[in-house]
Amino acid sequence: MAITPPTRRLWWNEPLHRFELIWIVVAFLWGLVMFFMMIYWHAVGGQNLATETYRTTPNAFYAKTEAMVAQYQVRDLGGLPVVKPPVGADVYLVGRMWLWYPALELELGQTYRLHLSALDLQHGFSLQPVNINVQVHPGYEHVMTITPDQTGEFSIVCNEYCGLGHHTMLGKIFVVDRS
Repeated sequence: MAITPPTRRLWWNEPLHRFELIWIVVAFLWGLVMFFMMIYWHAVGGQNLATETYRTTPNAFYAKTEAMVAQYQVRDLGGLPVVKPPVGADVYLVGRMWLWYPALELELGQTYRLHLSALDLQHGFSLQPVNINVQVHPGYEHVMTITPDQTGEFSIVCNEYCGLGHHTMLGKIFVVDRS
């Protein structure tokens, strides 16, 4: 029993104050704006790429990656192979404690199919300074079509905590102009 019970027991029958109604309408409209902006930004912003996702096993994905490295390695970057795949090729990139493997060398303005997977834990693929962000899970192969539109050296950062060496988990993508 309440100290001062309401005169009407059903709260939804209580009249709304004008300011309450204004805030409810503003919050609802703002939610709609944010919802449609997410759809718009996904289509126009080009920041987060649409991906295809397939089931795989870590061993099968790693075997594809190693085959690509054996076929297209062009140099070594302190123990990390740098791979230069042909234009339009399928490119494989593995996230594992605490490394993105291998480093890639891609051509400016050319299209590639980038395949991402993790061998051990969930990792975050964050391409800086482009700000592409994809969650990479073991047992899944995420495939996206990419076309580099600026030259330079780009860092891949894991932004999903993956253990004590998480802060050292980096990778590289080099984009060169061959024209």
